[in-house]
Amino acid sequence: MSGGTSPKQKKEPNNFIAEWFGHRVYPVVAQTAASLDDQEHQRCPFLTNATNKHTPCVKRKNSKGVCAISSTSNGEHQDWLVCPFRALDVPMLDNAAHRLFGFAEGTDVSVLAATVLAQKDVAEEVRQRVAAGLPTIVYFQNKLGGEIRIQSTERSPELSFDATMIELVPDEQGNLSVGRYGIFEIQTMDFHGTYAKAVANLNSALHMHRDGFGEAVGQQQWWLAEKVEGPNIANVFKRTFYQMMFKFQLGAHDTSAGCIFAIPRSVWDSWQRHLGKPELTDYEDGTWRLVKPDHEPVKNPPAWIYVFDTDLSETETPNRLGLWRVIGTDAATLSHYALDLAPEAALAAGGAIDGLQLSMKTRLGKFLPELKPPQPPRKKAAKKAVAKTPKPEPETLL
Repeated sequence: MSGGTSPKQKKEPNNFIAEWFGHRVYPVVAQTAASLDDQEHQRCPFLTNATNKHTPCVKRKNSKGVCAISSTSNGEHQDWLVCPFRALDVPMLDNAAHRLFGFAEGTDVSVLAATVLAQKDVAEEVRQRVAAGLPTIVYFQNKLGGEIRIQSTERSPELSFDATMIELVPDEQGNLSVGRYGIFEIQTMDFHGTYAKAVANLNSALHMHRDGFGEAVGQQQWWLAEKVEGPNIANVFKRTFYQMMFKFQLGAHDTSAGCIFAIPRSVWDSWQRHLGKPELTDYEDGTWRLVKPDHEPVKNPPAWIYVFDTDLSETETPNRLGLWRVIGTDAATLSHYALDLAPEAALAAGGAIDGLQLSMKTRLGKFLPELKPPQPPRKKAAKKAVAKTPKPEPETLL
């Protein structure tokens, strides 16, 4: 690939549109019949797959089709999801259903969006599965039947769930009944600015270079980066932390099967300084645990963090989301690391608090010079010794 910078740019951009209408455009470009068809018809392949019918992208014009941004905010290029429907990855949803509801690996579990129950044949098949005792999970999401909310009270807020998984079970008479529910939250990222210019570039490229779209975009990657700014990491953590803790607690209730918080690896990496960079415990079953010091990990914690990464491919498209870490934890443990350990690190000698004191004195020193911290002495350059040429001895006349 080449063409990462525009004629006006002097250095490689840090932020690129990575997926467009579900298909990879950076750092490689998918160019298959299916990817071009989705892009030309502005179709969301994830909602289309979930609903069994062609479904257009629901985003606004300036961000139409943008699923993920590749950014170097953590030091290297990583995908940051900017659309929650991108996480409608069938293997990951299936994994979540098995884990939350305790189904053994390999069990035939049907996981389907609520809206497909409007199809009479699907609804009848669901009834037959439940009557036969076969595990069946129905989920609701924003555009898939709507988000399910917990109502506010005088002492608690109203909250909605990104996705709610509901277990359908037979009652004593064999009729349909509702079992436990599971919470599946998806962490997307807010970005500064707008993708409008880059989106317009992609639309123009598709129009002008339809048969050679992949090659054209690969040669002019700056099209994907024009005016695209970086992620608003600190703001998103502050906005989501309370909701995550609240929902982890709800997931621990007897009527709930638990809560899963699904995040890209880029988000997990950005969380490290907010959590005091905790050490994970290998549970030796392919999963990990985040526990307090001197606490033993448990087999079935009420809360899980799914950390996923994108398996880059220009031929298998849309790219799969691979689970990088499956981390069991609970709200109290996250609170310990975010509200105890991270502040301790900031207050430690030589930590951030020392820099804060220095910053305050420097600012005040502009107005009250006596508070200005002393400047460290500058090292004087050693003077080079210049060898003097000895003067010749005067001649003596005898």
